Amino acid sequence: MALKSLLKPTRNSILCSSISSSSLFSSLCKERIFSLPSESPPAAKKVPFTHSVHGITLQDPYHWMANTADPDLADYLRRENLYAEAFMADTQILQRRLFSEMTSRISTKVSTPPEPWGPWFYYQYIPEGKEYPVLCRRLQNEKTNWLKKLTQFAKGNSGKQEEVLLDWNEIAKQYGYVHVGTCRVSPDHNFLAYTVDITGSEHFMLQIKDLRSGLMIPKLQEGVVSLAWAEEGRTLFYTQADENQRPYRVFSTKLGFSDTGEDVLVFVENDPNYCVDITSTKDGKFITVNSNSRTSSEVYIIDANNWLSGLQRIHKRIPGIQYFLEHHCGFFYILTNAPLEKKGDCSKEDYYVARCRVEDIKSANWQDIVLQSKDFSIHDMDVFSGHLVLFVNKNGVPMLCSINLPLDANHKHRLEIEKLDPWFFPLPSNSCSVAPGSNHDFTSSLYRVVLSSPVMPDLIVDYDMSKRVFSIIQQEEVEVKHDIKLKTYQPDALGIEKVSDAQNKRENFETRESETWKDFSDSYCCERKEVISHDGIRVPLTILYSPSTFQKGRSPGVLQGYGAYGEVLDKSWCPSRLSLLDRGFVLAFADIRGGGGGDSSWHRCGSGLQKQNSIQDFIFCANFLIDNGYVHKNRLGSIGYSAGGLLVGAAINMHPDLFGAAILKVPFLDICNTLLDPSLPLTILDYEEFGNPEIAMQFESILSYSPYDNISKGSCYPPMLVTASFRDARVGVWEAAKWVAKIRDTTCSRCSTSAILKTNMVGGHFGEGGLYGGCEETAYDYAFLIKVLGTSDRDSTFS
Repeated sequence: MALKSLLKPTRNSILCSSISSSSLFSSLCKERIFSLPSESPPAAKKVPFTHSVHGITLQDPYHWMANTADPDLADYLRRENLYAEAFMADTQILQRRLFSEMTSRISTKVSTPPEPWGPWFYYQYIPEGKEYPVLCRRLQNEKTNWLKKLTQFAKGNSGKQEEVLLDWNEIAKQYGYVHVGTCRVSPDHNFLAYTVDITGSEHFMLQIKDLRSGLMIPKLQEGVVSLAWAEEGRTLFYTQADENQRPYRVFSTKLGFSDTGEDVLVFVENDPNYCVDITSTKDGKFITVNSNSRTSSEVYIIDANNWLSGLQRIHKRIPGIQYFLEHHCGFFYILTNAPLEKKGDCSKEDYYVARCRVEDIKSANWQDIVLQSKDFSIHDMDVFSGHLVLFVNKNGVPMLCSINLPLDANHKHRLEIEKLDPWFFPLPSNSCSVAPGSNHDFTSSLYRVVLSSPVMPDLIVDYDMSKRVFSIIQQEEVEVKHDIKLKTYQPDALGIEKVSDAQNKRENFETRESETWKDFSDSYCCERKEVISHDGIRVPLTILYSPSTFQKGRSPGVLQGYGAYGEVLDKSWCPSRLSLLDRGFVLAFADIRGGGGGDSSWHRCGSGLQKQNSIQDFIFCANFLIDNGYVHKNRLGSIGYSAGGLLVGAAINMHPDLFGAAILKVPFLDICNTLLDPSLPLTILDYEEFGNPEIAMQFESILSYSPYDNISKGSCYPPMLVTASFRDARVGVWEAAKWVAKIRDTTCSRCSTSAILKTNMVGGHFGEGGLYGGCEETAYDYAFLIKVLGTSDRDSTFS
C-alpha cells in the first residue's frame, strides 16, 4: 500500500428541541450490546422548503445546509463532532492499540526503487517518522549495468549526491495541508512543474522549479489541473479550471523568455459536459489535448517541436466514442471503441487498437490492427520504442502483454492479440491488482509493474520485453511476529493463466538474478466466489479471512463496494486490514456492476437507468455471506466511499435490517438535489453516469434509489459512522449532514442515537492523507466496527 501510493489516482427557524416523527421505539429494535453517550444526539434546525420536479413535490427541511456560509451549519457540525467524540469515548484505548498495531507494521524504510530515466535515477521515499514522501534523484553510474545500478543504489553505494526535488512534508509544515496533484519533470531534466493544493479544496496552484539552481520560477497560476512539456523542455502546457473546477482551457508558457509576460491561450472547451486534459505522447513528439466526457472524447494534437503551428483535430466528436492516442515512428496508435462497422452500435463496442500514418490522421484510413477476442478485452495501452503494451482482461482477471514494434507498415488485416506473438507478463495466480509504474523512458525495454493482492504485499517487478525475462525488484516489507506464517516463493513461481499451449510454455520466459517473494496465504484465506444476482448475472465476490479466528456462522464481517464510473474496486494489499482479520472479521469485496469488469458492458449495466443493478448486486452479495456462513446475520457491516456511499445508503433503505453497522465515507447521498443543481462541481459531468433529472424518466430512476429521499420512516437503522469534509469540492459536506439529520428525525429514535457524524473541518474529499494520519483514521473506523458489532477485542498477532 505504502509503495503503491508513492508510485502512482468517485442547503433560520426555531431550533428543534427533540426528535419528532420517530419519538416511539420501533417494535423491531434489536438489543444494543454497546454503550451510548449520556447526552442526546444533536437535532438540526428545520426550515420548510419544498420544490417540485416533473409534478413530484419534494420536502427538504434541511435544504439550508447546502449554504456552507451559514453559521448554523458550522455549529451543527461542531455539535455532531462532540457527540461522535462522546460515542467513541469508550474506544480510546482500543483506538490507540489499533493505531500501534498498524504503525508497527510499517517498515522504517518506505521507498520506491529508483527508476532510470535519462542520466538520472528518480525515486521517492518517506523519511522515518514523517507523513509524506520526498521526490529525489541521483546521477547514474554509467559503467555498470542497470540491475547492478539498482543493487548498488539499494545498498547506498551510488556515490552520487542526492538531489531533493520536492518535499511534501515542507509544504504541509508551512500550510498545514498538502495534496500534490500532478508532477512533471521536463524532457531535458532541468525543470520540475507540479500542482499543489494547500487547503483541501482541490484548487491547485502551478509551481515551477529550476532544478539547476534549486530556485522557484515566479509564475504562479491557480486552478491548474494537468501539465505537459514540449520536447525542447522550455515550453509548458497546462489546463485551467473554471469556477466549477472543470478544466476547460489550455495555456502555454515559455520559460526563460516570457516569465513575466502573458501566457498564450491554446484551446477552450465551451461545452460544460466536457473536461480538458493534456498529455504528451511517450516519445515526446506530440502534445495531445483531450476533451472528455464520461463516455465520449475528442482529441487534438500539437506538434511538440512546432507548437505554434496550431492544433489539429483527429476526429469529430461522436457520443459514446472515445479515443486515446500514442505515437510511434510516424504512426499514431489509437485505442478506441469506435464501431468497426459503419452502422455499428458504439454503446456495445469494446476497445481495440487502430493505427494510421501521421499524415493520414484526419482521414478514415485507419487500420484496425489489434482486436479483442472472445477470451480477451482490451482496457489500455502504452507505447515504447520497441514494444506495444496492452492491458487486457481475461474472464475478470487483469493481465498485461507486450507486442514487438514496429509492426509491418503494409499490414492491412485485423488481428486478434494471439496472432501477434504477444508475451504475457508472468503474474501470480492470486493477483487481484496490476498497477503500472511511472515508466517514463520511451527508449526502455523494461516495463515496471506493481503487483498486489489481499494476501500479497506490493511486489515491484521489472519486465524486460526484449529478452522476455523479468526481475523482482522490491517487495513491501511488513513487520510480523515469529508465529505468523509467511509463504516464500521462488521467482519461477510467477505463472500465467493458460492462454494457449504455445504461449504457456516455460521457455516463453526466464528469470534473471531475481529475488524470492512472499505472501500471507498460509495465514489468511482469499477466496473468489461468484454470486447469482437478482437477474441471474454472476457477480465476483472476493472473501478474506483468517482460518485461525474464523467461526462459521458466527464471525463478524464487512462488505465493501463501489460500483460507479467503471472503476475497479481496490482489493490490493493493505496491512491495516490485518487488525480486523486477526480479531475474527471476514472482509469481502463486491465487484458489482457499474464498476470495472471484464468488458465495458459491466459498467454500462450498473449506470444510468440500470443503476438498480449495482444496488441489487450488493444486497445479494451481503445475503450470500450470511447464507453461506461466512458471517453472523446480525454482525455484517458495510463500507462505502464517495459514490460507494450511495450504494450502501440505498441498500440500507431497502433492507434496514440487513447490516449490523455501516461506515459511509464522504458519501454521495443527496443525489437528486445535487444533480438538479448544475452550478455544483461535477454535476453536469455526472449526467452520463447517473442520469439527468431534468428528463422525467431519468429523474424517476434517480429518485427511486436516492438515499436521502428514501429513508424508511420509523424503521430501525443500523449504527452508522458517517464522515465528511468541510472543504470537499466533490461531495458537499451537507450531503452527510442532511442524511444524519434526517435519520435522526424520521427513523427509530432509539436506533438513530447510534448514528454519528464526524466532520473534518479543514480537509477535502481525500482527507488529510499522510502515512500515519491514514492509520489514525483507519483505527477510528475499525474501533467503531468492533464496538457496534459486539466483537470482543483481543490483541492482534501483529504488534
